[in-house]
Amino acid sequence: MDFQIGIVIAGLVVGFIVGMTGVGGGSLMTPILLWFNIPPTTAVGTDLLYAAFTKMGGVYVHNKKSNINWKITGWLSLGSVPAALITLWILESIKTDITTLNALIKYSLGWALLFTSVAILFKNRIMKFSKKHAGDRFHKESTTQNVLTVAIGVLLGATVTLTSIGAGALGTVTLFFLYPLLPTPKLVGTEIAHAVPLTLVAGIGHASMGNLDLVLLGQLLLGSLPGIYIGSMLSGKVPDLLLRNAIAVMLFMVGYKLIF
Repeated sequence: MDFQIGIVIAGLVVGFIVGMTGVGGGSLMTPILLWFNIPPTTAVGTDLLYAAFTKMGGVYVHNKKSNINWKITGWLSLGSVPAALITLWILESIKTDITTLNALIKYSLGWALLFTSVAILFKNRIMKFSKKHAGDRFHKESTTQNVLTVAIGVLLGATVTLTSIGAGALGTVTLFFLYPLLPTPKLVGTEIAHAVPLTLVAGIGHASMGNLDLVLLGQLLLGSLPGIYIGSMLSGKVPDLLLRNAIAVMLFMVGYKLIF
């Protein structure tokens, strides 16, 4: 198989899975790019902009369906965007030592994949636990809730900028803890809306450091955009739990291999 065709097909497959299950594209795409021997820095930088462009379409659809809580998106961005900028500044300061930087990204990527796989596997249990223990304090927004939302934003900002992973699976699961009474479509829509400015800022930052391959980005989008459309159309036709568990196991194995 030709290398370029392989990248387009990878984009198509990942787009299809994301459209069908909603599982984050970054957690699947970045390990695939590493498998194609793309350097970790370029894989993360390119994947971030790929995610930003892909999720813009998601924001349009979710906003039309009124599935976005813009207030929560704002609180998350208040933490994530400054955290992304600080992480980019740290990466910029050590980019002269490319070996150390690539090793740091691969190691961080491994841990992000492990946490993501656990989040996917236990997502339904976490949802049930959160809703069961949701007291009256969750019916209205509180100062504590806002502060915790900003804190989650900081965590996601650093993780996503370093590894391009976490905006989807980790973000949604952490929001389930804080807003268990918010309907699931609204949580998903809110997280997608938050992912766009975060991945855009982090992606542009990586691009300014030279961690972007425009040809690679074009090939990924060529495959992923029709893939997401087809996957969304077929969503619900294949057992969601089966697909999610298979993806979670695969991510756990890749994460384990990157760390150990």
